Amino acid sequence: MRNKKLLILVTAAGLLGTSAVVGANGLVTKVSGVLHKEVKVTVNGTDTALHPVYIDGKAYLPARDLATQLGYDLSWGNKNTQIELTSKEEQAAEYIRTTGVIVDVKPADKGQYRIELLGKGDYGWIILYADKDTILTDNSGQAFAAKDLKAGTQITAEFGPIVAMSFPGQSHAHKIVVGNETLVKEDVIQSVDKTDDGWQVKFGETKDGVTRTSLVLTAGKETSVLTSEGQSVDWADLKAGTKATAYYGPIMTKSLPPQSPLHYLVVAPANSTAPLGKLSAEQAQAYRELAWSNMPDSQKSHLTTKKDEAEVSIISSSNAAIITVTDEQKKKLAEVQAVNGPLIEVKYSTDQDTLLGPLQMAFDPDTKVLVGFFIRR
Repeated sequence: MRNKKLLILVTAAGLLGTSAVVGANGLVTKVSGVLHKEVKVTVNGTDTALHPVYIDGKAYLPARDLATQLGYDLSWGNKNTQIELTSKEEQAAEYIRTTGVIVDVKPADKGQYRIELLGKGDYGWIILYADKDTILTDNSGQAFAAKDLKAGTQITAEFGPIVAMSFPGQSHAHKIVVGNETLVKEDVIQSVDKTDDGWQVKFGETKDGVTRTSLVLTAGKETSVLTSEGQSVDWADLKAGTKATAYYGPIMTKSLPPQSPLHYLVVAPANSTAPLGKLSAEQAQAYRELAWSNMPDSQKSHLTTKKDEAEVSIISSSNAAIITVTDEQKKKLAEVQAVNGPLIEVKYSTDQDTLLGPLQMAFDPDTKVLVGFFIRR
């Protein structure tokens, strides 16, 4: 929401009182009026101590007192002879600020743009929605169109103050300042080495059975290493063979192999929901029936998978990203994960998969109760 301000051009000092002295420049004229104390002024049904002054048949109120009653702060500009009213509500809004790199951007409903951002701070992974009320500029302050945003672009964003309690969080973008576009490389890490100034990450390519280094990225204090879900990763935990997406550059040396500064390194998480086994046809169908009976009606209308064609798998519970709704579900999930027990996953495709991913439900195989829903992106 844009900051709301009202400007009042002052042409007669009589607006602020019952009389005034004539100015030498002729812009101020002496006026006189009648104070009507019997006339009450109410704001949203509440009586105030304000009383109007009538001048030439028109009612006038003291600007500062009126501004206070309407929830505005008043300031006076001597140079431009203006009274400025600023909404106290707008002043109270505290936006959350973050810097990061866009990993995905696409049009959404009602002319909005959905921006998936990985960055620094409390919201390492956040979905922001930009619309006509979002202030969008480049580093020089020039207006920037949301349709021109690209994956790999670094931005500074202000959002909130309300953030949806989803994973990742979702919020309206109040302001976005667009920075440099980075180069993007998605590949397997060849090696990670400690240097005097930080770390060095190498990517390679194999040709004729020989692996050669094709890119060297230098990382310093400003480099962020995180998972695709915004969780911080220690450099010591990075190993050769790890699949990652690097956001680097755009400056590169002309050496062989070329070198470039690394801004963000996003490590692909292990597939925690990889199937551990299969159920019999009868068992799978029983879980489909359970899933259907536990699914909210609001979600059923979005399914593109038929009721009896949902995928059913046995998965590990150790790192499963599941949202629980009740205390009983939270307790049951904790019990299963404490012993690294299995869960039954029932997965449906929906017409929202492009934005959110499939709908997945988790059941405890011992009690057959619903444990929760997998987090949707």
